[in-house]
Amino acid sequence: MTVQERIGRLRQKMQETGVMVYVIPSSDCHESEYVCAHYRAREYMSGFTGSAGTLVVTYEEAGLFTDGRYFIQAGQQLAGTQIRLFRTGEPGVPKIEAYVREMLTEGGMLGFDGSVMSASAGEKLLQAAEEKNADTLVTRDLVGEIWQNRPPIPDTEVFLLEECYAGERTEDKLARVRTAMETVGADVHVLASLCDIAWLLNLRGNDIPGVPVVLSFLQITRDQCIWYVRSQAVTGEIRRKMSELGVTIRDYGQIYPDLETLCAGQKVLLDKKNVNIRLLTSLPAGVQVTDRPNPSELMKSVKNETELQNLRIAHIKEGLAFTRFMHWIKTHAGKEVITERTAAAYLDAERKKQEHYLGQSFTPICAYREHGAMVHYSATEESDARIRPESMLLVDAGGHYLEGTTDTTRTMILGEISREEKQMFTAVCRGNLRLAFAKFLQGCTGYSLDVLCREPLWQMGLDYKHGTGHGVGYLLNVHEGPNGFRWRLPALTEHPAVLVPGMVTTDEPGIYLEGRYGIRTENELVCKKDVENEYGQFLKFEILTLTPIDLDGILPEEMTMEERGWLNSYHQRVRETLSPYMEETERLWLQEYTREI
Repeated sequence: MTVQERIGRLRQKMQETGVMVYVIPSSDCHESEYVCAHYRAREYMSGFTGSAGTLVVTYEEAGLFTDGRYFIQAGQQLAGTQIRLFRTGEPGVPKIEAYVREMLTEGGMLGFDGSVMSASAGEKLLQAAEEKNADTLVTRDLVGEIWQNRPPIPDTEVFLLEECYAGERTEDKLARVRTAMETVGADVHVLASLCDIAWLLNLRGNDIPGVPVVLSFLQITRDQCIWYVRSQAVTGEIRRKMSELGVTIRDYGQIYPDLETLCAGQKVLLDKKNVNIRLLTSLPAGVQVTDRPNPSELMKSVKNETELQNLRIAHIKEGLAFTRFMHWIKTHAGKEVITERTAAAYLDAERKKQEHYLGQSFTPICAYREHGAMVHYSATEESDARIRPESMLLVDAGGHYLEGTTDTTRTMILGEISREEKQMFTAVCRGNLRLAFAKFLQGCTGYSLDVLCREPLWQMGLDYKHGTGHGVGYLLNVHEGPNGFRWRLPALTEHPAVLVPGMVTTDEPGIYLEGRYGIRTENELVCKKDVENEYGQFLKFEILTLTPIDLDGILPEEMTMEERGWLNSYHQRVRETLSPYMEETERLWLQEYTREI
């Protein structure tokens, strides 16, 4: 069935129910960034495979809203579908709720599945409907009613993350959350964020590809903790452990009727961005809602010493795998048939040789030549390009180990490239280094430092349409808040997270020229204390990632002496750390590609 046929069937269902505008987000019941196949309704209806986007369908037209990471990809995947692309954040592009308000006629009806729509987005849509005196239908999944052979929800088991990896007991984490609840006067805390729940309970699962979590909800009171989860996901061992911790286990769907039993006057702490609107509307009238970020969001972003020591081990493993891959691709391209997908498989095979490797932390981006210009490109059977000894290959990939999560991007030079391409490569490298070796006062946010990374490109009148960096979870989602590097606040009401020691954030500038090439260099940084004096506490970064930056793309004369010194010192650490684990041919190659410039 084609995309147009699916939209046609949805429109028939809309007409049957009286819905004039139907909104399909990308999320599951937990507002997850990545979702299992069962919840990929927006992808099913549009054919667009990116992780972020919202589809709005009316009787006359359909529009997909997505951000700058996916403009090129969405434009290509929507071709021929008659779906209009709305480039979010660009001048003149309306917000989704404004578009919905425009499309609704007076007294019409708006529809969406309330169990997968975030409370914050859902409230805006309901407000838009109210302004048009429109009815709403938010209790039916119209896409699910037409989706033939819909993939089932995964049937996987939870496993316990031992304290030697987690570094803190569940009892202590819950105590910290309860203290935070007391601070804001909350009686009940409702959690739907899968990574927060996994972190709090020191549990991991396999319900979402690349994100080791289990579909579940959590309700915390001052003396009780209730975990709502599918029974088949919980082993006898986990049940015993939860019982010892005083955690009550109930059926996954029981959270909705349980919330309906709360009493007027009770205060509930939740984050409207991270709970679905069905959860919010299950709360009885008179219940007071405190809408704030989950306390665990900030707690889990600050890695403890056990986690940090483990992460250094994980990055040695990842560095070995990625560097061996880099050596192989640069010495074998053109000598054997290698495609984007077989190259990605080779990298993962190198990871599998490492102890405690659990799987990829996201679908790898292995993008050759012009494919590199698509920020989140993913090779398909149709697009799978053969890699030859020419141009550039951009690889963004990562792994989950018991010792933590990794995320690395390198752009590899596979043949002669132009001086312009080397200038671009060098500018991206310079930006990466300027941020990595920054010294700054405690109190700075990622918005304070972002310009350091972008300045070499801004000086050339260039930019990249994505954030400079994101937080990284510990054996959790590779994209974790609240820390990150950005230059523009998404909303004046949002308060950016202050960088504190223990936070891990990526540093990944890039340049993307559609139809030509893409270049990105990414390292993970951990925030650390530096000197303290009369001006305050200074902070700095430690680079966790251990993989060479391809010197074949560097123009040393375009770099300052300080920048060359930074690159040389980084490469020296890569060489000294990885060489003892390598064979002679690998060591010689690594020595050449980490030489002083």
